[in-house]
Amino acid sequence: MRVVRSKDFTASRAWGADLIAAIADATVRLHWSDQPYPWHVNDGEEVFAVLDGCVDMHYRADEREQLVTLQAGDLFFADVGDAHSAHPRGQARVLVIEKRGSV
Repeated sequence: MRVVRSKDFTASRAWGADLIAAIADATVRLHWSDQPYPWHVNDGEEVFAVLDGCVDMHYRADEREQLVTLQAGDLFFADVGDAHSAHPRGQARVLVIEKRGSV
């Protein structure tokens, strides 16, 4: 068993992660960042849960860029092939559950 206090987590670099668990071809990682994550498309589904801070999630839908602001407690689901880019406002801690091997 392991207790993780996400608010106390930091990393040595932007988007540094602490691997929380690997669940049958999926990973659960706690990320810390104060920098945007590049635009990308996952080859599997992704659940993105903001635990602390605020994140502007940019994503493409209907061939247009969209933006949603995520607060602590908010979740974002990206399906296979959904282009997205997370931009924290200051520091943020995010729990990401995704297909094992995703970047």
